[in-house]
Amino acid sequence: MKPPMCTICYKEFLDTEEGGLVYFKKRSSDERWIKVMKEESMQGHPPFAEWFCGEHYEAAKELKELTMDEAIKILKEKYPNS
Repeated sequence: MKPPMCTICYKEFLDTEEGGLVYFKKRSSDERWIKVMKEESMQGHPPFAEWFCGEHYEAAKELKELTMDEAIKILKEKYPNS
């Protein structure tokens, strides 16, 4: 797993009260990743999940029905100075 660092502002945090992990809608490439990880008995940070600090977490959760690419684009437009 990736350590907790906000994908929008790059703030690092340790406590889940300071942010959290958001799982977005899976893309076809994510489904392939899941299949390979299962076949190879591997573990890792899912490519459809990202960490967000407390400032960006709630906004990211509201977009979880989108793919990660779509959501991050919207969030970066919403928070251009982060």
